[in-house]
Amino acid sequence: MGFFRQVGNALVRFMYGRNGMDQLNRALLGLYLGICVLRMAALMLLRSSIVDQVLDILLWVVMILLFFRMFSRNLPKRRAENQKWVNWWWRVKNAGGASRARRADKEHKYFVCKNCKTVCRVPVGKGKIIITCPKCGAQIHAKS
Repeated sequence: MGFFRQVGNALVRFMYGRNGMDQLNRALLGLYLGICVLRMAALMLLRSSIVDQVLDILLWVVMILLFFRMFSRNLPKRRAENQKWVNWWWRVKNAGGASRARRADKEHKYFVCKNCKTVCRVPVGKGKIIITCPKCGAQIHAKS
């Protein structure tokens, strides 16, 4: 068995039962790299030691959080954190795509229910109408 195979096996044994890299850790790694680029740009352009120190501290905090999550053995808690991140990121991603699609649709007008936040679609040009929310039954008075 070669040296690199032994090192790989030792790393696999060490990581067994630990969290490793998940979606939140990948996002933290992206944040870390973004702060690194920002720090380099700030050093070149501003030459300010205060900005450099603040970004340096921020880099350390993100790196410690990344390694803490990666090597943590508390898997249920790390999975719950990751699931919260994935849910939040999915909502952010889909909100932008859905609003673009609604803006592109010229044949319908969209209203949001004040009670349950459901998006209701009605045809354009029907005048003053009362829309009943399909989810909660609340009424929306609007002009299409």
